[in-house]
Amino acid sequence: MDLFEYQGKQYFARFDIPVSPGGIADTVEEAVVQAAAAGYPVVVKAQVQVGGRGKAGGIKLANNEEEVRLHAANILGMDIKGHLVERVWVEYASDIAEEYYASFTLDRAAKKHLLMLSVEGGVEIEAVAEKSVEGVASILVKLYRCFTEGDCDLAEINPLILKPTGEIHALDAKVSLDNNAEFRHPEWAEYRETEVLDERELLAREKGLQYIGLQGSVGIIANGAGLAMSTLDVVNQVGGSAANFLDIGGGANADLMSAALEVINYDQSVKSILINIFGGITRGEEVAKGIVEALNRVSLRAPIVIRLDGTNAEEGRQILLSAGIPESVLQSKPTMLEAARAAVAIANAN
Repeated sequence: MDLFEYQGKQYFARFDIPVSPGGIADTVEEAVVQAAAAGYPVVVKAQVQVGGRGKAGGIKLANNEEEVRLHAANILGMDIKGHLVERVWVEYASDIAEEYYASFTLDRAAKKHLLMLSVEGGVEIEAVAEKSVEGVASILVKLYRCFTEGDCDLAEINPLILKPTGEIHALDAKVSLDNNAEFRHPEWAEYRETEVLDERELLAREKGLQYIGLQGSVGIIANGAGLAMSTLDVVNQVGGSAANFLDIGGGANADLMSAALEVINYDQSVKSILINIFGGITRGEEVAKGIVEALNRVSLRAPIVIRLDGTNAEEGRQILLSAGIPESVLQSKPTMLEAARAAVAIANAN
C-alpha cells in the first residue's frame, strides 16, 4: 500500500524523523489556513502518487497569502499524468545547502535489508557526515526503525537535505507499507480510506491478488515479485509494454491462477497475456489446471503465451497439451525471452 507524501511524512514523524511543519488542505481556504500555521514562505505541493509533479506545475513556492490562493486554486483539480489532484500539502519552505537520497528496502535475492544512499553533484556522502555525523547517523537509524518496526516495503527520503544550519531534514517522503503486516496495524485503516485504486486493482484485491495496473497491452502474470519485474523489463526490451504487474506468489494453485486470468481479462487494453512461471513451491501442474479451468469459466479476449519451468513443469505442459487448446488461444515457449517476444508480437499485431 503506497502512501501519499503527507501520509509518509506523518509516518516518518512517528519515528522522530525531522520533517517540515505543514498541513493538508482540500480547498483554497484550507490551504491559506495551513500556510499561516506553517509560516511563510511555504511550498504548495500536489498530493498524487506519481512522479513529475514539479514539471507539471504541481509544486509551487508561495511567499504570501495571495500566492497561496493562486497556486492552490491552480493545483487543486489539476490532472497530473492521469491523476486528479484532490489535496495539497502546504509546508514551510526549507533552506537547502545540499540534497541527498536515502532509502531502505528489501533485497529479496540476498534476503537482507538494503540501504541505498546517493548524492548529486559529485559530492560524497562522507561530506555530509563530516558536517553532521550525529545527524546523519541519527536519521538513518530512525529511517531503519520506520522501515522495520513500521512494516514497510520501502521507506525513502528524496531529497534528504542538509540545511545551511547543519541540520539533516526529510524534505519528501515515499512510503510503501507491507499489506501482509496489516493485521498488526489497525491504524492503517485510515490509509485505506484514501487509497487510489482503479477498477482492475479493486477486482484484484477482492480476489486476494498482488496487482498494479499499468498502461501497456501485454498482461503479465508471474510467480514472485522479482520474476514479475524481470518479465516487465524483458517485455519492454523486446518492444512491448506491460498492462499490469501481477504476482501470484510462491504457492499458486488452480483457483489462484484462474482468478488471475479473470482479472487480466477484465482489462480492455490487454492484447496478449504472458504467463511466466518458474516453479519452486509453485507446481507446474497446478498452474496448468488453473489455466484450463479459467478457459472453461471465461472467454478470454487475448491469447496466452506461457513459459513454464521448474517443479512439475513437464507435467503441466502435458496437461495443457492434452486439453486440446488451439495455438491461437495458447502458445508455450521454452524461455522467458522467447515467450516475451511472442506475446509482444501478438499485442502489436492486434
